[in-house]
Amino acid sequence: MNMVIGIDEVGRGPVAGPVTVCAFVFLDEKLAKKKNLHNSKDSKKLTEKKRNEWFVQIRQWQKEGKCDFVVTSVSAQMIDKIGIVPSIQKALNMSLKKLVPRSCQLEPHILLDGGLKAPKEYAHQKTIIKGDEKESVIAMASIVAKVTRDGYMRKMATKYPEYGFEKHVGYGTKAHYEAIKKYGMTPLHRRTFLRI
Repeated sequence: MNMVIGIDEVGRGPVAGPVTVCAFVFLDEKLAKKKNLHNSKDSKKLTEKKRNEWFVQIRQWQKEGKCDFVVTSVSAQMIDKIGIVPSIQKALNMSLKKLVPRSCQLEPHILLDGGLKAPKEYAHQKTIIKGDEKESVIAMASIVAKVTRDGYMRKMATKYPEYGFEKHVGYGTKAHYEAIKKYGMTPLHRRTFLRI
């Protein structure tokens, strides 16, 4: 079976929290070829309930050895230090480095969403615009990245209850900006994204 790894990121635009990248691979040929998996679509277009259902299913497949994935997050401090694009690349490289030795005997084929690129040593790679809507393996990576990051931000909401992280997961909503003005920034906030 040709190893096909799907990669997607979430958290490029928020003003708080990490950026998160998932590398995902199907280890079961039947599952990889299933057509109705495309209903998973882009994680951002699914309801939260649906995303969580998919995540439970994906974790079950992982336990059964039908898929594997690695998720890497890069913190707001690192984003401030090196910038959002290098931070995404750092998370992507780390996810791939961890996933490839444990899942792939052969040179993997890598499918990436949007404008993402794998390091040059991965000869077989393809960047696909709206890849999370076209390829199941990217859609799965998208779901895992989104559920993981959202879960982390909800956990942080208990630490910083004034900011409403459980609602906006770090995106720059009106209520979020008002909270920053009132209470100041937390270590989760990306200072380079905020002009307050």
